[in-house]
Amino acid sequence: MIRCPECSAEIDVDEDEVEEGEILSCPECESELEVSQTHPVHLNVISDDLDEEEEEEEEEEEKETGEDGDYSEEEEEEYEEEDEE
Repeated sequence: MIRCPECSAEIDVDEDEVEEGEILSCPECESELEVSQTHPVHLNVISDDLDEEEEEEEEEEEKETGEDGDYSEEEEEEYEEEDEE
């Protein structure tokens, strides 16, 4: 029997049928788990930190240029003021 490294719940997996790199989901904590080794099967929790960082970067880019690629009204006013000087 394999246990979730996050919550220690038992995961019912046939050790002969899993492949290295396969993604499983814990039925208890719903963590995504990657099979990092077979015979014996070893699972690693897939970190959500990267996804959160990517989302934050995208939000920052949208704030800088706006969703349609244009500058926000505040930034546009700043650029207009600079041009007048």
